[in-house]
Amino acid sequence: MKRLKFDVSGMTCAACSTRVEKAVSNLNGVDNVSVNLLKNNMTVSFDEQTLGKEDIIKAVKNAGYGASAEQDAKVTAKSDDEYRSMKTRLIVSLLFGLPLFYIAMGAMPHMSFWPVPSFFLGMQNAMILALTQLLLLIPLIFVNFKYFSNGFANLWRRSPNMDSLIAIGSTAATVYGIYVMYKVAIGLSLNDMDMVHQFAHDLYFESAGTILMLITLGKFMEARAKGKTSEAINKLMDLAPKTATVERNGKSFEIAVEDVQKDDVLIVKAGESIPVDGSVIEGSSFVDESAITGESMPVEKTIGSKVIGATINKSGFIKMRAEKVGEDTALALIIKLVDEATSSKAPIAKLADKVSGIFVPIVIGISILAFIVWMLLGKGFEFSLGIAISVLVISCPCALGLATPTAIMVGTGKGASNGILFKSAESLETAHSCDTILLDKTGTITSGKPSVSDIVSFIDESELLKIAASIENLSEHPLGRAIVEKYNSRDFYAVEDFTQVEGAGLIGQINGAKYFAGNKRLMQQNNIDIHTDTVSEALAIQGKTPLYFANETELIGIISVADTLKDSSKQAIQELKDLGLEVIMITGDNERTAKAIAEEVQVNRYIAEVLPQDKEAEVRRLQEEGKKLIMVGDGINDAPSLARANLGMAIGAGTDIAIESADVVLMKSDLLDIVTAIRLSHATIKNIKQNLFWAFIYNIIGIPIAAGLLYQSFGIKLDPMIAALAMSFSSVFVVGNALRLRFFNNQHKRKTTQKTFVTVEKEEVSMKKELKIEGMSCMHCVKHATEALQAVPGVSKVKVDLASKTANVELDGEVSNEALRSAVTDAGYTVVDIK
Repeated sequence: MKRLKFDVSGMTCAACSTRVEKAVSNLNGVDNVSVNLLKNNMTVSFDEQTLGKEDIIKAVKNAGYGASAEQDAKVTAKSDDEYRSMKTRLIVSLLFGLPLFYIAMGAMPHMSFWPVPSFFLGMQNAMILALTQLLLLIPLIFVNFKYFSNGFANLWRRSPNMDSLIAIGSTAATVYGIYVMYKVAIGLSLNDMDMVHQFAHDLYFESAGTILMLITLGKFMEARAKGKTSEAINKLMDLAPKTATVERNGKSFEIAVEDVQKDDVLIVKAGESIPVDGSVIEGSSFVDESAITGESMPVEKTIGSKVIGATINKSGFIKMRAEKVGEDTALALIIKLVDEATSSKAPIAKLADKVSGIFVPIVIGISILAFIVWMLLGKGFEFSLGIAISVLVISCPCALGLATPTAIMVGTGKGASNGILFKSAESLETAHSCDTILLDKTGTITSGKPSVSDIVSFIDESELLKIAASIENLSEHPLGRAIVEKYNSRDFYAVEDFTQVEGAGLIGQINGAKYFAGNKRLMQQNNIDIHTDTVSEALAIQGKTPLYFANETELIGIISVADTLKDSSKQAIQELKDLGLEVIMITGDNERTAKAIAEEVQVNRYIAEVLPQDKEAEVRRLQEEGKKLIMVGDGINDAPSLARANLGMAIGAGTDIAIESADVVLMKSDLLDIVTAIRLSHATIKNIKQNLFWAFIYNIIGIPIAAGLLYQSFGIKLDPMIAALAMSFSSVFVVGNALRLRFFNNQHKRKTTQKTFVTVEKEEVSMKKELKIEGMSCMHCVKHATEALQAVPGVSKVKVDLASKTANVELDGEVSNEALRSAVTDAGYTVVDIK
């Protein structure tokens, strides 16, 4: 199936979009059609062997509308064009409509306090008044003639729409006004002042003109609001850099970003935007990725780091190799996903579509019936005509057509600005109705990367870490690399006679002494007494892997390595449970490890020892239990289960296959974004229901009043001008309500996972100190100060804040203020206070 997008012109209400959708759906070979009234476009999935795009365009034209294949998502241009056109029409409408209204009202007998020129007053001047009103009405009809041409054309095709209602009402008022002019002229020629008096104040020119003026005012406000709904996409488009500095043949020069080729070497200076996606090949910097991922803190980039186009190099100079250019960049993908989501149709929109399809013909029928009934009741032609026109103009189905797409557009745009990409309107709606969430463990709940969790040392801890890192540095094992990263220094001991023992560990000599690094089996093979299994058992229960380090005679320490929890995992799971979801963890890990992680993050239950190919079967089994399921994962093996689930969410740092299989992409790889996505879905669906309620209730109340239902009992009659104002207000109200979603704010109280310590002889005591540091001016300074403090023995955690010029340090044991001050001073900065 091929999927194409088309621009559709001439649509003015929900009845129009329903007719276009029906016309294209009836074509042989069409699989799916989604028409978006707000964006004036249509997305069609069809069989290329059966159908061509020309056939689709022809079907739209036969339905009475214009169509053309859309090449690009030019949201800004289309919104601006519509806004400018409506602005011109509004200015002309006000220029002639306000004087028309003023003169017509001022000439009324009961409006004597309203000053108008005397030549408009009195029966003898009735023809001057009528002719002036007609001359003021003609430019109004001319500038708004689109309502008449579209309205009568669709009426002729037996598919009346909003324009048909306006056209019938305004034409009826205008034609009757011309009839009245003839009656007044005849009365004056015969000097029959009774006839002149009878008809002089029955002119409906001001009603026809004011209807057109007010509806144009409503359409103008609607067009302006539409521009705001596409604000998210427009901002994303504006992010794209226009030029790039490329290095070729030893020379650097500036080119348009469209001319950047894959594998080009690009230069990015501090303050510049990164042109395309790629990786750093020289230099280092801190990059602000907030516009793409929503992550507020700049991210450090060194050689080998991936960089994303349209992010900003905050400090430092880098050279990068272009890897993804043009439509393959992350920014282009995001724009495409957001545009497709805002163009698609949510299931809830089908209700409005069904109603709109039959709404206009019913309204025309009610209008005619009301006219006949009031004529039969003896209220006269003028009264009955006013009732009929009021019914026509108040019943405009614009609000119905705008209720869903405006909310969907704002909701998906708000998600994109928070690093959450909904691929369709359906996925945005589905998220709010799911009752169970299945979380993959590795890479989703945990970081997916081993790191040192605990150090149990029987010698000086810094010495243990240096010995361990020196040996493990010669190994490529992931657990060993975690220890090297923890050491965070290049000052290694020289290791001689290095040997790898398959399935057991490493052996090497440092300063003439033999050292062993590995598991329990290596220790047993070399007769090393590991004292007791209490420590290793405690670590294993927590899902951690203990590595033993010993010299030739005794054990010198145990370093445990684990796939640690992401900082936000525990909080996110609690918030998901607070939303009423059952949270289930799924993993291929053994029962004991799975249980340890499950207990730590407090999921409702867990499923352990699941083979990659069996995850999809587990999803199916849960669905068979009646659960509506969200699946969250990041790996290739998660792709089938993501596709099977009611809603698949892919962690943004995961594989391309997982992202393609999912319905929602979380760019930041943060579990709290799952909570944000679900809350945004709730807010959007609530907004849509509010819009539909007001659109329906407005017509349910407005039509009977306009038909004169309250006139006999209470004397309440709705003037056609008031009806037009109410109709315009309803559309503006619905769009305005949808725009409230722009202020959606899902604040989380950020919490960090507490570090756990294994007790050997005495309980670990965690202390905190705050240092006030002067001399830091950039993120490199933050990095240097952090590294200096981390190198101090006894320091377990360091957080340096550039804005407040402070460093918060957590300590495992006794560390003197002087040691901390000395470390910072050696790094080139000044400590002015320690608390």
